[in-house]
Amino acid sequence: MTNLTQPALEKLLELARQAAQHSYSPYSGFRVGAALQLTSGKIVTGTNVENVSFGLTICAERAALVRAVSQFGPKIRIAAVAVANLNGLASPPCGACRQMLAEFILPDAPMVFPAADGARTMTFNEMLPLGFEMKLK
Repeated sequence: MTNLTQPALEKLLELARQAAQHSYSPYSGFRVGAALQLTSGKIVTGTNVENVSFGLTICAERAALVRAVSQFGPKIRIAAVAVANLNGLASPPCGACRQMLAEFILPDAPMVFPAADGARTMTFNEMLPLGFEMKLK
């Protein structure tokens, strides 16, 4: 894992909780926030935004990622991810979020998220061991 300290991960998790307070989730009531620590040291947050057409809903992790690229450009790299929700339920990043993060995240970046047995931290490669890859020319 990257060399982020436990207090740094806890701060990231708190920022994810704060982001979850801005969730637009009138259909599910599932309020999620994400915080990304970039290799530059910058932190970017996002929250889930639901839509009546559920397929158009965007998860907190992807919202934060889109915001990071919009603010800092496509060369960003993610050093750590924290996910939180205000519902007290397990919520590891979904497959779509994992695949989107794969474009920008360091393989050994820690990811902290709510699990059934409490907060869990895993490296990104543990979360998505066989992600789709394409080498661009």
